[in-house]
Amino acid sequence: MDAIEIIGACIGLLYLYLEYKANVWLWPVGIVMSLFYVVIFFHGKFYADAAVYLYYIGANVYGLVAWRKSQRMQQENKIEDRIVHTPKKQILPLALVSAALWVIIFLILHNFTDSPVPWGDAFTTSLSIVAMWMLAKKQVEQWLLWVVVNAVSLCLYVWKGLYPTAVLYVVYTVVAVLGYFKWKKEMGKQTMGVLPDNAG
Repeated sequence: MDAIEIIGACIGLLYLYLEYKANVWLWPVGIVMSLFYVVIFFHGKFYADAAVYLYYIGANVYGLVAWRKSQRMQQENKIEDRIVHTPKKQILPLALVSAALWVIIFLILHNFTDSPVPWGDAFTTSLSIVAMWMLAKKQVEQWLLWVVVNAVSLCLYVWKGLYPTAVLYVVYTVVAVLGYFKWKKEMGKQTMGVLPDNAG
């Protein structure tokens, strides 16, 4: 299992680099990474995390299709392939969805599994689901959710003894902060007519 975890962590680093660069190849790499982490987290009894990586497989397919479609339309001069702010009208619904998912996932973990940290596992899973959707929409604030998710996950994985994954999440937390400012900078370039480097 240690070897699988190390490989998964390495793939995760590649995924994070591609996300930081807003490169469309993050999606296929994300599918491979998700397959590894379904196994890793199930073995570590982080059942909600294992389940959310199953969700990530579908979300990565959706993100790949959405980004490719956006790129094609940009190339045809129909729209610009842009990084955007989360619309204000979406903030409350996203917060409510996150809270509802947190409670639902906690109840499932508490009542039907032997998860040692149902509240923490449910919290990171609920925010991850929402953040992944925001990433597919190229919303810059998705990075802020990942900062919280990664920092909390880091603590949980250290506690559980998943040290290679914990190291990965140290990097994830730092890069999530850097990624937020990187994407904000790219948004500034967009206003001057320079599109972000997200070509396949």
